[in-house]
Amino acid sequence: MSLLSDSEILRHIRRQPKGTAGFKQLVRELGVKGPNRRDLAERLERLAASGQLMQLDSDRFAIPKAAKNQLVGRLSMHRDGYGFVIPNRSDLSEPLRSQLSGDVFIAPHQIGSSMHGDRVLVEVSSVRSDGRCEGRILRTVDRAHATVVGTFHYGGRHNYVTPIDEKITQDILIAAGMEYPPDATSGEVSEEEKKSVTPHRVLGEEAARRTAWDDLEGVVVDVEITDWPSATQNPRGRVVEILGYADDFGVDVEVMIRKHHLPHRFPAGVLEDAEAASEIISSHELAKRRDYRDLPIVTIDGETARDFDDAVLVRILENGNYELQVHIADVAHYVTPGSKLDQEARLRGTSVYFPDRAVPMLPLELSTNICSLRPQVERLVLSCTMEIDHQGEIVGYELNEGVIRSAERMTYTAVNAVLEGDPAARQRYAALAVGFDRMKDLALILNRKRQRRGSIDFDLPEPVIEFDEQGLMQGVARSERNIAHRLIEEFMLSANECVAQYLEARVPSLYRIHEKPDAKRVYEFEVTAATWGYSLGVGSLPIRRVQLKGDRRASQGSGRQPRPIEIPQEVHVTPRMYQKLAQKIQGKPEERILSFLMLRSLKQARYSEVNDGHFALAAEAYTHFTSPIRRYPDLIIHRILKEVLRDLPEEAGGVAIARATSASVATELAPLKNDAASHQNQDSYQGTASAAPTKPKNPWALAPEEARSQSKRTKPAEQPALTGPISTEELHDIAEETSQTERRADEAERELMEWKKVKFMQDRVGEDFDGLIISVTKFGFFVELIDMFIEGLVPLATLTHDHFTFHENTRQIIGQRTRKAYSLGDRIKVLVDRIDPVLRKIQFAVMDEEPVRRGKLKGKRRKK
Repeated sequence: MSLLSDSEILRHIRRQPKGTAGFKQLVRELGVKGPNRRDLAERLERLAASGQLMQLDSDRFAIPKAAKNQLVGRLSMHRDGYGFVIPNRSDLSEPLRSQLSGDVFIAPHQIGSSMHGDRVLVEVSSVRSDGRCEGRILRTVDRAHATVVGTFHYGGRHNYVTPIDEKITQDILIAAGMEYPPDATSGEVSEEEKKSVTPHRVLGEEAARRTAWDDLEGVVVDVEITDWPSATQNPRGRVVEILGYADDFGVDVEVMIRKHHLPHRFPAGVLEDAEAASEIISSHELAKRRDYRDLPIVTIDGETARDFDDAVLVRILENGNYELQVHIADVAHYVTPGSKLDQEARLRGTSVYFPDRAVPMLPLELSTNICSLRPQVERLVLSCTMEIDHQGEIVGYELNEGVIRSAERMTYTAVNAVLEGDPAARQRYAALAVGFDRMKDLALILNRKRQRRGSIDFDLPEPVIEFDEQGLMQGVARSERNIAHRLIEEFMLSANECVAQYLEARVPSLYRIHEKPDAKRVYEFEVTAATWGYSLGVGSLPIRRVQLKGDRRASQGSGRQPRPIEIPQEVHVTPRMYQKLAQKIQGKPEERILSFLMLRSLKQARYSEVNDGHFALAAEAYTHFTSPIRRYPDLIIHRILKEVLRDLPEEAGGVAIARATSASVATELAPLKNDAASHQNQDSYQGTASAAPTKPKNPWALAPEEARSQSKRTKPAEQPALTGPISTEELHDIAEETSQTERRADEAERELMEWKKVKFMQDRVGEDFDGLIISVTKFGFFVELIDMFIEGLVPLATLTHDHFTFHENTRQIIGQRTRKAYSLGDRIKVLVDRIDPVLRKIQFAVMDEEPVRRGKLKGKRRKK
């Protein structure tokens, strides 16, 4: 029996009478045998310690019963001492679900011993009429920070560490003798060890090393918390790692890794398993797979990429349609369920990419070698071969296991040069140039098809850190995107959709979903866009106006009518509305601002075991299939697909075939088969070239269109439950975990980028730049420097030549005497006034006497 997950144990206990179960009962009912009994006992103890279970006696456990006014959520602290608990709405009791509209406010004196990021049990004390509420923390369910990274300081009675995360508001006290990391093997600390840098780095050599640490004042360290805070006492801890001074080269990356608790050291057992993986492909394995080794398949990635998990080929079929082959590294062949490699990959969830290094999901032996589709070496793949007509419609596709030998490792720059007609590039890649031309043609067709169905494409530029030859930062530039980027994106989108559609009606699967935006966000965007004369076209928004009881009481006798709060109701909005507006503002001065605001109005994409579609892509079904080296959900999709292929009828030969229509596509697919067969092992095509039976033996083998039409005719309550290699419950847990690890990685990458920008600007205090007002608030406005992607705040208090106030209805800051206004989209000249080294914020001062109005902006338009 494979190891049980915590969620499986909790789910089983929750189903028992009164939500209680004994240890021996769980062993029997869950089929736990041998050494797994000890693992179950340890898991039960951990669940009890974290508050997810209550231990009734020596061997009986129960699910804690929350009252109707209690909830569990994640605590987000503010540096001023108060916090908000973000609940999981699906876990709320029915009364709370109907009353709450947002997060739960927690006053400073109600925080208790909890810290930022902890999962906490909250008692809701009051709910206002607009859905806002207050509460108090009853207990901490799960701690978010076993360690905290911060700056070491010597003190009078106690040494202490000030956390770099401003949301962790208390210093961690360090007792005497706890200032240096202990030796990992003996538990003793020698004088030499006290003075040496802990030798654990992501890649080992980038960060500058210091040979001695006699004085730790101002040094960044990682601290293990030994005692949690109380109402009267700060948390206590011990130093477990010395990172260096914050300005040392490479230390900023190390800080982000530890601040966001990114797993960055592979355990010895994981490395041993990775090293034991064989690069040799057996003849038995080759015989089971389709052979693509003689085809001119290529990878196309960035110049600095080291893991190549996708390869492509485009050809023209006899009927004039395109054949698009997308081959993805078969990581699931090497990373098996429940293995040490698998457990570590699930813990990490995703690779994390920083400007000068990466924290990979898989050890380098796999991610950059055995699983990487390197040129001129044989590699195992999962393949999606699509037949696409000249309108971009996929009329049929095949999914199968294969083996390739990449003909060339191409870069976006090189492919773009070929497509732009560069003579040297076309001569160098003469054998592949025509294939790249076909790729460009097909990518443009696919993009036009997505536009027709309403897919949103903002194509916003992203910042890229530029380094000099010594590895020091020399600037922030706009990332260059060309047609080569576009064609790979289009090909991967097509493959992801095919796989999602194929699995949807056959087995429980994992989806990448993007839900419809909230009415409130749409309403806020519409109000702002109206100041430019734009709208999504949603029509009149239904608004519910409410007045708070406190406001009514406060206004009694004052003669003033309290201002009601406007709460938007359900609104009809489609991705095509966003697409049309994005096209309308393209090339306009306000494009940068409105595109950003449109993006903010949308929800964040996430993983789910329930297919709710992808709003931004206007796709009914979408998943992540194309990056299993760096994303755990893709690896899960590979496992599910391989099991489905394995269970196909014997005559299918391990190849899944899907057709647009049952009658016509059998004929249309025949040229695809015959054309491909002329290049490959005929034995691997046994039983696949002919049309599949009308009623396949295996229920998973339904064509996606048939399955979709059946699902539309059948009410959800009448649909039989799907079964597959991974249960829906386990997929739910994986979706939740990987969505969280993805956000964690995004936050770390984004915060490091901001840190480097601030560091870059420290030597530029006093210099002036052209900027764009990108946000206006009651305390000032934010300015982004033109083409530098660096933003800072102009505080309202620094505008001293008039009395300025914030006007919420127009989102402007206006002077009472001069009527000078600062608005979104205004171009303005600012001076770098000061840098806050603690909060790592940039403050600007206005230099212009009169800001340039939106309509008069005449600078260079941003290139698309």
